[in-house]
Amino acid sequence: MRILIAGGGTAGHVFPALALARRLAEQGHDVRFAGTAKGKESSLVPEAGFAFVEVEARPFVRKPSWGALAAPITAARSVGRLRPSVEACDVVVGMGGYVSVPVALAALRGRRPLVLHEQNAVPGLANRVLARGARSIALVFAEAARGLPRRARTVVTGNPVRDAILAVRTDRERLAKDALAAFGLDAARRTVFVFGGSQGALHLNRATVDVVRRLRRQDVQIVLLTGPAHAERIRTELEADGTIPVTTMAFLERMELAYAAADLVVARAGATTVAEVSVCGVPSVLVPYPYATGRHQEANARALQRAGGASVLLDDELSGPVLAERITGLLDDPERLHSMGERAREWSRPDAAEALAGVVLDAGEAV
Repeated sequence: MRILIAGGGTAGHVFPALALARRLAEQGHDVRFAGTAKGKESSLVPEAGFAFVEVEARPFVRKPSWGALAAPITAARSVGRLRPSVEACDVVVGMGGYVSVPVALAALRGRRPLVLHEQNAVPGLANRVLARGARSIALVFAEAARGLPRRARTVVTGNPVRDAILAVRTDRERLAKDALAAFGLDAARRTVFVFGGSQGALHLNRATVDVVRRLRRQDVQIVLLTGPAHAERIRTELEADGTIPVTTMAFLERMELAYAAADLVVARAGATTVAEVSVCGVPSVLVPYPYATGRHQEANARALQRAGGASVLLDDELSGPVLAERITGLLDDPERLHSMGERAREWSRPDAAEALAGVVLDAGEAV
């Protein structure tokens, strides 16, 4: 079967799409991608060995502006250009976001089966608009169905996670040893892994710097992913003062090492982060990005919190003292920490890639 997957922008959107693509390719299907030249997909997809079709697309802006007019015009122009790519496929998959809009519209116009994947607990605008024409809508969070049209055909599959991340479930001890060497960590200390997504989160970085100054403990170390834009600034601030060891990195390709070494994760609550933290069985403090559309990151975090796998700290409550207290409280309660990890693991869907691949193939075979 020939399958076209559309989506991208951030690594959080691309990695689940690649996990799906690998499952489909392993089953002998022809998989190719559509995405923008500026998004992470333009480099990650070719590196993974999949064909890549460039799409012109713009974010949909809700406030009246020239940008609000440009997005639909660009999408309409791209629909025509995508026609040959779409007509050469048996099924089209939209992984959410503005990048998938022109590809999904081209699929509907060309009468190709369309499968949508909604990552978040609150559906995005693109998927809400396209839902009526889709053959199926695969959900990560069951709660998302409430934000879609009543007649939308939904199925909960979970969010596909990379094989390297899945390996933490079965090979954590070995990966943790690799992490000690790779990051220069002390095996006698417990590790708190802090990150704000592939681009970083300045507010979370600053709070962590304050935690380092306040947390006077001999049993803790921190691995901090700052994001490329904030790396030098945060490193300079940490050098000025600090009472516990901190390993800082702008970006980390091998996230599985950090997850394997982590006793506790502190992170934003993007859909991919929630999926990866839970599938690895790592307890977490989730700090949702407050400006996410529809407050979807808070909804993502609350879902894992209800399952008992996470503690939620809202961004407007985030400060060095509050975060230090939250970290200390969890590290000093090993029973609760262990329970959170187990419940996160039980809530996760390690078979999400297989489940989503099944939905895609069913749509193609139903033609």
